[in-house]
Amino acid sequence: MNDILIQKTVAFFKEQFDTIPTKTVLSPGRINIIGEHIDYNDGFVLPAAIDKIICFAFEKNNTNTSKIIAIDLDDEFEINLNETVQLEDEIWTNYLRGVINQLKNNGYVFEGFNCVFSSNIPEGSGLSSSAALECGFLFGINELFDLKIKPIEIALMGQKAEHWVGINCGIMDQFSSVMGLKDKVLKIDCSTLEFDYHDANFCDYSLVLFDSNVKHSLMVSAYNQRRSQCEEGILMLRTNFPEIKNFRDCTESHLLSMKNIMSPEVYKRCCYVVKEINRVIKACEALDKGQMEELGKLMFETHEGLSLEYEVSCNELDFLVDTVKKENAVIGSRLMGGGFGGCTINLIKKGEEEVIKSKLSKLYREAFDIELKIYDVKINNGTTLYNN
Repeated sequence: MNDILIQKTVAFFKEQFDTIPTKTVLSPGRINIIGEHIDYNDGFVLPAAIDKIICFAFEKNNTNTSKIIAIDLDDEFEINLNETVQLEDEIWTNYLRGVINQLKNNGYVFEGFNCVFSSNIPEGSGLSSSAALECGFLFGINELFDLKIKPIEIALMGQKAEHWVGINCGIMDQFSSVMGLKDKVLKIDCSTLEFDYHDANFCDYSLVLFDSNVKHSLMVSAYNQRRSQCEEGILMLRTNFPEIKNFRDCTESHLLSMKNIMSPEVYKRCCYVVKEINRVIKACEALDKGQMEELGKLMFETHEGLSLEYEVSCNELDFLVDTVKKENAVIGSRLMGGGFGGCTINLIKKGEEEVIKSKLSKLYREAFDIELKIYDVKINNGTTLYNN
């Protein structure tokens, strides 16, 4: 599938600019095994890059203007690199404007270029297409002009580009899109950015994503609200317990003693965060020991926390998880991504995938009159230069 996407992107570039691109970049989406909404709470996360990508084709054009074409959107824009970068009405262009803004703010010197891109990352599915867009675009400019930006800096600048757009995201999406390795998951310390790799050997189980095919409008406002509530909670904890620097220093006993001081919403958010940080640690141990059933149990617990404590689920996602939980072939399931729509991530016994897919699709359509989208995913490398 990726080969076809690459061929399409390069061919489109040649058709538009009558030349072959000098740099082709592949930038992946990501999954997160466990640790949702923890990256901006200084905890641990366990993501991985996947085999669904955005393909970029680049070439210098020896001017001060860059032309960028989104094949899938049948849309394009030009930007004068000598002018101040500003937000525009077309949302997709702002992620790329944000990258250019970051490069300029950090003093990098580069000239005009032509860029074409196309994607097979399902939009709105929680696979972080925006991080792939930011990091792949930045990676390509870095390669094209030999700016010598290190991979972790690419991730951090991609994150800041998204902040500029207005989404106060943590570092997980960009970090995993850049730093992912085939058949490995990343345990990232979101406080220090220290990381290590763990084998993604799911043994007798397959990773399958069930896309609810809904995206509720609460997503952005609720995301920023949850972040604000967590910031309020950790400030209160630090004030009352000087030994607490971040949520990793906090126990459920600490929280219980604060229950009557915190608002009910802030208390619930903090409870989820403290429990989820511990679940990530346990998930790494389960992976290292090949204990897939334990990993699946932790995933179910995470979903319950996201639904009842963090309150970022929705009826459709709860239905998907509750339904597969009754199936012996499914050992773990939870919503993945920001919530209020998007995908669930599932561990399904090999050989049983098609039966589960068929059964769930039928039940979901009966319940919501919505078609269930399904993605089989494999863990793959992070953002890379493709050798034509």
